[in-house]
Amino acid sequence: MGRKNGRDISGWLIVDKPAGVTSTAVVNKVRWAFGAKKAGHAGTLDPEATGVLAVALGEATKTVPFITDALKCYRFTVRLGIATNTDDAEGEVIATSDLRPSDDDIRAGLAAFRGEIMQVPPQFSAVKVEGERAYALARAGEAMDLAARPLWVESLEMTGRPDADTVALEMVCGKGGYVRSIARDLGAALGCHGHVLWLRREWSGPFVASEGVSLATVDELAKSEALDALLLPLEVGLADLPELKATPEGAVRLKNGNPGMVIASSVDWGDEAWASYQGRAVAVGIYKSGELHPSRVFNF
Repeated sequence: MGRKNGRDISGWLIVDKPAGVTSTAVVNKVRWAFGAKKAGHAGTLDPEATGVLAVALGEATKTVPFITDALKCYRFTVRLGIATNTDDAEGEVIATSDLRPSDDDIRAGLAAFRGEIMQVPPQFSAVKVEGERAYALARAGEAMDLAARPLWVESLEMTGRPDADTVALEMVCGKGGYVRSIARDLGAALGCHGHVLWLRREWSGPFVASEGVSLATVDELAKSEALDALLLPLEVGLADLPELKATPEGAVRLKNGNPGMVIASSVDWGDEAWASYQGRAVAVGIYKSGELHPSRVFNF
């Protein structure tokens, strides 16, 4: 995730990822374009998926978990009647069905995928199995019994029916959701099989795809002040946490990793919050009795 050589530059670049490129490749391109020492992203997108890929540079990488944990919105289409071994259009067909559910059947079937659900990751996923990535084992022909994981689905709605074979959906969910699993399991529940045909992440926490930068723009503006100007401040990644103002003495203590005094606010004892001083983030931590007890300290 980091490199010894490079610029000490911090912030967020929101990329509208194109299809046909991995999330890792996008991060590497952004890090090269900024000449940054450290970079990471807040949530992998499949190579053929498009949309929000939030790339963090420098100290902003410490805020990645807060974006990863935030709600995300996906628009996608499901191809009915066909199951694939990857649960998307890139895989091999493993089952077919002539059954095509009605619009009402689909809407009724979606109800089981809202709220707190248990979801089994796709065989071709980055889940680790005894130290190996599931996709590596799947490519080697090994079938795995992957454990189901909890997922919060805020909403899942049918937005269109282009034809009998396809259905358009929109889902807002929490951390760790696999859209491919939703398509697979919905198809199974409807008795007709299914896989993801097209997928786009519209927003992730505070970041919106329509405000993202294209990879072509990153290439065009590489190593320039114009690219630096597109960088969003680290603090944007903390939008879902309450902000506390640190006192001058408190800011010094926080920067040294010690509990620091903050100005009283409506934050309750034990809440997670972040402290700022002179407009910059100093630390994230737990608020207790007028002090922030830091878990992450930002070094500028």
